[in-house]
Amino acid sequence: MSKLTKEDALQYHAQGKPGKIEVIPTKPYSSQRDLSLAYSPGVAEPCLEIEKDEGKAYDYTAKGNLVAVISNGTAVLGLGDIGAQASKPVMEGKGLLFKIFAGIDVFDIEVNEKDPDKFIEVVKAISPTFGGINLEDIKAPECFEIEDRLKAELDIPIMHDDQHGTAIISAAGLINSLEIVDKNIDEAKIVINGAGAAANSCTRLYMALGAKLENIVMLDSKGVIGTKRNDLNDRKKPFATSRDITTLEEAVKGADVFVGLSVANVLSQDMVRSMNENPIVFALANPNPEISYDDAMESRPDIIFATGRSDHPNQINNVIGFPYIFRGALDVRATAINEEMKVAAVRAIAELTKKPVPEVVNAAYEIKKISFGREYIIPKPLDPRLLMTVAPAVAKAAIASGVAQKEITDWEAYDHRLHHIMGLDHKMLRRIYDKARQHPKRVVFSESNHINMLRAAETALAEGICYPILLGNEEKIANIAAEHSIDLTGIEIVNLRHDREEARRLKYAKYLSEKRCRDGVTFESAYEWMYERNYFGMMMVETGEADALITGVMTKYEDAVKAAKTVIGTRKGLDTIGAMHIMNTKRGTFFLADTLFNRNPTTETITDVAKLTYDAVQFFAHDPVMALLSYSNFGSEKGGSAESMQEVIKTLHQKYPNMVVDGEMQVTFALNKELRDRKFPFNKLKGKNVNTLIFPNLNSANMVQKMMLEMGLGEVIGPIQMGLNKPVHILDVESSVRSIVNLTAVAVLDAMVEQRIEKGEIERICE
Repeated sequence: MSKLTKEDALQYHAQGKPGKIEVIPTKPYSSQRDLSLAYSPGVAEPCLEIEKDEGKAYDYTAKGNLVAVISNGTAVLGLGDIGAQASKPVMEGKGLLFKIFAGIDVFDIEVNEKDPDKFIEVVKAISPTFGGINLEDIKAPECFEIEDRLKAELDIPIMHDDQHGTAIISAAGLINSLEIVDKNIDEAKIVINGAGAAANSCTRLYMALGAKLENIVMLDSKGVIGTKRNDLNDRKKPFATSRDITTLEEAVKGADVFVGLSVANVLSQDMVRSMNENPIVFALANPNPEISYDDAMESRPDIIFATGRSDHPNQINNVIGFPYIFRGALDVRATAINEEMKVAAVRAIAELTKKPVPEVVNAAYEIKKISFGREYIIPKPLDPRLLMTVAPAVAKAAIASGVAQKEITDWEAYDHRLHHIMGLDHKMLRRIYDKARQHPKRVVFSESNHINMLRAAETALAEGICYPILLGNEEKIANIAAEHSIDLTGIEIVNLRHDREEARRLKYAKYLSEKRCRDGVTFESAYEWMYERNYFGMMMVETGEADALITGVMTKYEDAVKAAKTVIGTRKGLDTIGAMHIMNTKRGTFFLADTLFNRNPTTETITDVAKLTYDAVQFFAHDPVMALLSYSNFGSEKGGSAESMQEVIKTLHQKYPNMVVDGEMQVTFALNKELRDRKFPFNKLKGKNVNTLIFPNLNSANMVQKMMLEMGLGEVIGPIQMGLNKPVHILDVESSVRSIVNLTAVAVLDAMVEQRIEKGEIERICE
């Protein structure tokens, strides 16, 4: 990441609408009736219900998803006591993080009051507005009193994130680090440099996880907090050591763990060298740590090192915790965030670190392969699994510890809700994966020299959706896998050029030449093709030695299509194949075709593609509502693609009168049913939301699909081939790992259907 300048930061905050967050209505407001329901007189009814039962506020208002981020600006990270007004950009930023990571709405509140009693009264007075309160950037020791009293006097979750957020994330990193170096937390000698709010909370949480007080040394700006000192306040006294030491240099000698929550450059290389073997050093002062990354790594090779910075491995970042902790607490209407919930968050975060990291995370951080180890002791902040991992753990702990006012009984439904909260509903994709896991098939990955194919095969096996078969040279594949830390255990590799495959090459060539003898295919040409991966792999599918094949990451689609038509062939009565992409968007699921194969289709080809797409959409358990797209509407233009689509719609209406399809129409009218029905009341889609779009040519379909993908408007499944006799799917060139895995799951379903057709059984497979 390039260095941020002052001008960059100021322009970011000032451009467009100043600030970082806004309020958006969640109910209709376009008509007088809407406004009457929203305010007067309709608003009176929920008010009266809440008057009778205050708990109804969670049903009729935004309270249950609304958190206050409250500060008086006395301890703004890295800036100190800058005042309430100056702290507002930080509090807005915290609100943005709550929203984007956990779907939680936030009002930032800056209170111009340093007196703890008065500050507490202000917060208590406004607390009915909120489902939870995040205290932020309040200096010690006042922050302790403020949090303790508010927790005792209010019945909503309250957390001072500077204390507990740092504690939770660092604790997860600590227990993972201790596991890596094979040390027990109850035996670890721990030095805490700093005695403020975060240090106090970190130490207490480490002890809740098993650390022993006698093994802990805490330091403040005056040195070691020892029993001989007479200047200790009530917050420091519990951590006073009886050891005869006074300096940091003495404290770290022979220590296993150093946690810095203090100031920059107080830990030297010699101090690190004096620590026990495999030292764990968390230098968390921001923006400059207690020892720099370079100095720490040079001090000794066996160190595990973490900072609060994003430009080094192992960033202890509170955003890994607080959005998801509040999400879980809000969802069970918890009356507090207690120790049990914090420990549950710690263990959930720690366990997530040990699971295979999604490709989206590797890509986000431009790292070849992230895996659990010395440079990956906690998840990355952009890991999308944090919400689905931490929030349920916190919610379950709240229920078990008795602070939940609402129980969750259907945890699968709750998981689906968490996916939906983030703006994308992946129900169909989850159904596809669930079905594939029930009946995993043998899937050939023909282009196994490509890193994305290898990673996809590894992921698909780990997901339990298929048994991968890689085609290629074993040594080359092994070298690529080793270079990129890919585990090929349990994955079959077939070297189609190896002498031991001669019998299979001969068998395949004989089969194919006999099948295509009247299409000019000789045994000699078929035999030569068997040295090519796509032909060999497709013959595995054709003969039943595999169930499906994935290709296209490196192969030109024309070559892949030629091989597929030659080996597999098209469905009876068709000479057309097409490709469909599924787009999961905030507006729902859309099916787009033809996105890959037919560049300048004839009216007959578009008609076939429309029928194939209609059947495919039903296969995915949706009722197709199909619009044929063009630049014109219902015959308003003649010539070109508009006239072609007019011919197609006539044919479709005649041949398939029950098909829900109309056109040609512009995209605006396809996606806006009110406008379409008002402008063209004769249309056959009246009152229906279009979910299937048929484009006039490959150019328009491919551009729209790729534009939606690059703009982040939805997750993509595809391209899904339509029209071949067996499950052979051809990818876009350089498809991502996730795209390949998604299509693999589709290919497994395709194979399931193929087998059921052979048995006379067929169903909407994703129902």
